Formats: sequence, structure tokens, C-alpha cells
Amino acid sequence: MIVLANLGDTAQGIVETFGIDWPMLIAQAINFLIVAIVIWKFAFKNVLSTIKEREKQISDSLKNADRIKLELEETEKQQQQTLQDASLEAKKTISSAQEQAKALIESQKDDARKQAEEIIAKAKVAMEQERERVLLEAREEIASLVVLTATKVLSKDLSEEEKEKFSSRATKELDLVS
Repeated sequence: MIVLANLGDTAQGIVETFGIDWPMLIAQAINFLIVAIVIWKFAFKNVLSTIKEREKQISDSLKNADRIKLELEETEKQQQQTLQDASLEAKKTISSAQEQAKALIESQKDDARKQAEEIIAKAKVAMEQERERVLLEAREEIASLVVLTATKVLSKDLSEEEKEKFSSRATKELDLVS
């Protein structure tokens, strides 16, 4: 009890030293409690609910960001696959076009070869016809030379019938030689 009495004296000394006015202290404590309750009711509750709302929005945003990230990765994978598929398709198309080009070139070569052969064949026919024409002209020329020679050798002018006879004979002889 002595300790308690001592403690009470010490508290009494402190109160007197600092000049604490109990009724004023109690009034201030009540005012503080009223202000604290009003602030709690009207300010802190709203602030806390706003903070909770913000936390929820942030959490939803993070979940949404994760979902979007996964979707983006999936989209990138699909895009990569699409690019690979398109690349393969392009390679197939190019290969097909090259094969068609080769086939077309071969076909054109064959056509050109056939045309060249036709031209050569026509040239041979034309050469043969020209050869025949030249031979015919040569025969006629030789026949007329034979008639002319016979006329000079015989020293007489031949009739048309005799000229024709000499010409036809010379032509027949030349045909046998060639």
C-alpha cells in the first residue's frame, strides 16, 4: 500500500506540475471520441471501402492482364502456325509453277522441233522441185542444142516435126542417163 500511496503522490505531483485540469481533460477526451467516431463513420469507412474497391479492381486487372497475356501468346502461336502454313503453301505453289513452266518449255521445245522438221521437209521438197525444174530446163536446153547441132551438122533447116522428134529423143536419152 505504501507503493500505491507513493504512486498516488507522484501522480498528484505530476498533475500539479503540468497544470492538468480534470474537467477540461475529460471534455477534450469526449470531444476527441466524438470527432473520432464522426471521422470513422463518414471518412474512414468511405476511404476503406474505396481502398477495398481499388484493391478488387487491381486484382481483377491483374487477372485480366494474365488472361490477356495467355490469349496473346496463343494468338502469337496461331499466327506463327499460319505463317508456317502459308510458307509451305507458297513453296508448293512455287514448285507447281516451276513444274508447269518446265512442262511448258518442253512442250514449246517439242513444237519448235516439229516446226523445224516441217520447215526442213518443206525445204527438201522445194529443193527437189527446184532440182526437177532445173533438170527440166537443162534437158530442154540440151534438146534445143542437139537440134541446133543436128541442123548445123546436116547443113539443112529441120522442119518442126523433125525438131520435135530430135528433142523428144534427146529428152528420153537424158532421162535414161539421170
